[in-house]
Amino acid sequence: METAQVFHPETISRKGERNAWILAGIALIVELVMIWRYGIPPIWITVLLILLLLSAILISLSNWVDRNTVLILETDGLVYRNGLRNVSMKWDQIEKLRVTPDRWGSRIHVSGANIHFNFRKLSDIEFQGKVRGQMGFPEGEAILNEIIQSSGLSLTEDNDQDRYYARP
Repeated sequence: METAQVFHPETISRKGERNAWILAGIALIVELVMIWRYGIPPIWITVLLILLLLSAILISLSNWVDRNTVLILETDGLVYRNGLRNVSMKWDQIEKLRVTPDRWGSRIHVSGANIHFNFRKLSDIEFQGKVRGQMGFPEGEAILNEIIQSSGLSLTEDNDQDRYYARP
């Protein structure tokens, strides 16, 4: 690899985030109206408000992390940043790599002595039999192959679910 390659993941639609905030806003209005009219709202409205606010916050955080994620493959190693984590590894620091299939495609776990990160290959998000979006790195397979080749890992185990790569 002569120059650094920069990769960004596909991000999911923000409609879910918008809807979560709208529902939390409606629940807040209902809570305030109940306080204004009756003094103390029923506990289930307060619990619902807290759950909806928490959901909206977590969805927003997840979307923010996805929008700030970048994976850079350089000549001497790789860099992974997502807004919450900043991981930099030389190729010889990568000890293990695991490819795990899950509900939305494949997740790749990259591990070193004291540091690790994971990313997802591109996958379709299906709902009610229709593709509603995509998530993960479109170049996920190429990224995986480059990490395996540049770090000198080889396949050590391949069972029905996971594939494990490590140093020979």
